Amino acid sequence: MKFKQSDGQNQRIERITTSHLVVSIDMAKETQVAQATNYRGIVLTTQHLSFKNAIQGFEKLQRWMEGLQQKHRLKDIIIGMEPTGH
Repeated sequence: MKFKQSDGQNQRIERITTSHLVVSIDMAKETQVAQATNYRGIVLTTQHLSFKNAIQGFEKLQRWMEGLQQKHRLKDIIIGMEPTGH
C-alpha cells in the first residue's frame, strides 16, 4: 500500500485538539505578522501581531502567545509559517 502525502497531512491535522493555540506567521524580510486561532480556525484576537525579525521581536511574539494561552486556557501551541517569496 502506497503512503500518500495527504495521509500524513491528515494525521497531523487529527492531532490538533481543543487545547491547542494555532499561530500562523507570515514571514517577511524585516517585519513578520502573526495571527492566532483555536483548533477550529476561529480567530482569538481582534488584531494581528506585527513583530521585527530580531530577538526583541521574537520575545514579543513569545509573550503574546503565552498571554493568549493563559487567557484562553490552552496548553499547547502549534506554529505554522509560510514564506512570502520575496
